[in-house]
Amino acid sequence: MTDAQTTQTKRQETTPEAAAAPQGRSVASGRSRAQRATRRNTDRPSRRSRRGGGERARPEFEHDLLDVRRVARVVAGGRRFSFAVAVVAGDRNGRVGVGTGKAQDTAAAMEKALRDAKKNLILVPRTTDGSIPHEVAAKFKASSIVLRPAPGRGLVAGSSARVVLNLAGVTDVSAKLHARTKNKLVIAQAAVAALRKLVAPTAAKRASAQQAPTEGASLEKRSRSQKQEGAREKAKREPRK
Repeated sequence: MTDAQTTQTKRQETTPEAAAAPQGRSVASGRSRAQRATRRNTDRPSRRSRRGGGERARPEFEHDLLDVRRVARVVAGGRRFSFAVAVVAGDRNGRVGVGTGKAQDTAAAMEKALRDAKKNLILVPRTTDGSIPHEVAAKFKASSIVLRPAPGRGLVAGSSARVVLNLAGVTDVSAKLHARTKNKLVIAQAAVAALRKLVAPTAAKRASAQQAPTEGASLEKRSRSQKQEGAREKAKREPRK
């Protein structure tokens, strides 16, 4: 067999896939690498799942910023500036609190204020319709507030008192505010003081039931003493025989 015939035979045995493959690599190895790459991409978690991009867990407490002030402290070398923050935190399910914090930047001050608000949480008794069990009034510094139950009317309140009641989960309340100041922190503290005075409905009924017999006994005792005094005066007026 001549060299020309040998070269022609090799060309006939070569397939198009083998001719298209790079030199030194077989078609089978190219296919296996493509399959491995596909399997690797399939097994790899998505970018969103790696970042935790699913549904985020709802925080236990929601918070609302009341006030941010820039304050200064006079020291020997001059004045040092910092930020004072007031925050209201609540779970909209009967727990609410007010806190303050101070730091060199607002982020750190917010964290301190939120921790302070969680320390000052109070439990607010509510009725089944989202109102309060009875009327209550409170005063804090230059601010006084009156809370009245208003079933079906919604939340009627202004200033930071509305923020406190909203985060406490109270939905049907009418608030009357008498404030000689515009300080939002003072108004919020007055609202918290009023909510702290609330008594649960069952406890209020129990207290009134215990107080009713006591009042009846005191009235009976008072009427008995009055009768005795009347009999004595009558005996004094009558002439002796």
